[in-house]
Amino acid sequence: MDKFTTLTGIAAPLPMVNIDTDMIIPKQFLKTIKRTGLGQFLFDEMRRDSNGKENPDFVLNREPYTKAEILVAGDNFGCGSSREHAPWALLDFGIRAVIAPSFADIFFNNCFKNGILPIRLPQEIVDQLTEDAKLGGNARITVDLEKQEITRPNGEKIAFEVDAFRKHCLLNGLDDIGLTLQKDQKIAGYEEKLALSQPWIAA
Repeated sequence: MDKFTTLTGIAAPLPMVNIDTDMIIPKQFLKTIKRTGLGQFLFDEMRRDSNGKENPDFVLNREPYTKAEILVAGDNFGCGSSREHAPWALLDFGIRAVIAPSFADIFFNNCFKNGILPIRLPQEIVDQLTEDAKLGGNARITVDLEKQEITRPNGEKIAFEVDAFRKHCLLNGLDDIGLTLQKDQKIAGYEEKLALSQPWIAA
């Protein structure tokens, strides 16, 4: 998992409430277990019409938001089913941070496990950041995880909260596998002792 330290990028405004995981990545694209290649299908039913033609009115189809790295969204983002493909699709598109008033719990947890930083902020602050995002490519937003600060285009700094353990994992690029591999010497030592005391297990 790539480390998340400081991100300065274009923020896309998507102030819709109750965006569920089926809207983020529709069910027909869930056949794969690969984490790559899903970005092209992100918000597919909003990005394209029934003939597959891009909708020019959808924010991620418009410049400069085709290169957005931050999403400023509405309340209850990521609700619905628990599909992990939703953060996979966001990440593959290039989104590394999502800012919203609230998130569905499972989606929120899945973001951290996949290198995406979900940030909860009060509605009035999200509204301000949404207006910043509407300014386009010249109005970049900075997210500093170490300092737990968002810097608006006007220089104003906004503090945000994040769980200390999850912060540690993002800063060091540690997913569940990475955390387990930190204990590889202890695991190997245990397996050696087990093989000596109960050799039939290792046979």
